[in-house]
Amino acid sequence: MQKKILFLTGTRADFGKMKPLMSAVDSHPSYECLVFVTGMHTLRRYGYTATEVVKSGFKNIFTFMNQHIGDPMEMVLASTIKGLSRYIHEIKPDMLVIHGDRVEALGGAIVGALTNTLVCHIEGGERSGTIDDSIRHSVSKLSHLHLVSNDEALFRLLQMGESKNSVYNIGSPDIDIMLSSHLPSLSDVKQHYEIPFDEYGVVLFHPVTTDIANMERNAKTLVDALKRCKENFIIIYPNNDEGSDYILKEYESLDTNSNFRIFPSIQFESFLTLIKNSSCMIGNSSAGIRETPFYGLPSVNIGDRQSDRYLAKSIENVGYDEDLIYKTIQRAFIREHLEGDNYFGKGNSAEEFMRLLQEENIWEVDMQKQFNDIASFNTSDSKAL
Repeated sequence: MQKKILFLTGTRADFGKMKPLMSAVDSHPSYECLVFVTGMHTLRRYGYTATEVVKSGFKNIFTFMNQHIGDPMEMVLASTIKGLSRYIHEIKPDMLVIHGDRVEALGGAIVGALTNTLVCHIEGGERSGTIDDSIRHSVSKLSHLHLVSNDEALFRLLQMGESKNSVYNIGSPDIDIMLSSHLPSLSDVKQHYEIPFDEYGVVLFHPVTTDIANMERNAKTLVDALKRCKENFIIIYPNNDEGSDYILKEYESLDTNSNFRIFPSIQFESFLTLIKNSSCMIGNSSAGIRETPFYGLPSVNIGDRQSDRYLAKSIENVGYDEDLIYKTIQRAFIREHLEGDNYFGKGNSAEEFMRLLQEENIWEVDMQKQFNDIASFNTSDSKAL
């Protein structure tokens, strides 16, 4: 009998990262791939990327709209829990796979833990900054299996009390796609999205929910710096966190500027092709920390949204100062490209994932989690506390 593996996807980013794993499961006779589509995927402002999931060819797809524009994160979380709970009680999957640090992942971990469904968390154990860290670590504590992308993340989960028998380093799954020979050509991508530029930078800037008071000013600072550069830029909408309206309002001032092309969303493989052939990436997205350095390209990381991430040599950090942002972007356009940084994996994540699924002990994980101390505690130690 096939085991049912349910993947929860709430954004274009996590879908791109989990897609290689989903495809591997879908093509294996021992497993049935199920996909629960929610979050940003269901919002037309951000391109209604649920269609991208459908076009990928997966057969068992359920779409659930867990929010309206402007809903606060706690309401989105509550809605996700309600919708996913009903689906899981109906389908009864053998495993729920979630990714990262979004509220949809937190909702998935809560539902999985409370329904005794085996929860597998992709890319836990990392540090970034802001509320994302709290969500990511909460998801890890609710999950039963952890598939991380580097040894540092593995060690951090052990520090958090997770069992060494439940944490596996398989690398970041999106690197499987990045190394694929099936990425669309740059000419095809430019033709499809009507991009006229030969040289360009990619801009992906998200709101920082713990710094809402300054988001309007910070968004204006970035856009003003971009206008000064006189280079060409491909801009992709931010995620739908609180504060995104400030960013989108600033982007409106670029609508008639021929140096900019702005998109609500870009299909993941096309996005990778655009990054691979760009001069640099600008913003505060994890794509500038993970994907861009893998290609050896310069990244301009703005603000502290990714302040605790691993920083490759190709990344230059800058604060919210218009002159500094402008100068850093100008340098990035002429910087020499470096050798690719493979800190987050080597492109064999799907293979490692399938190997793990075929190990019996994976399916026999105790749902009653225990905290595993990394060192024994002696009562005499209490005097130092």
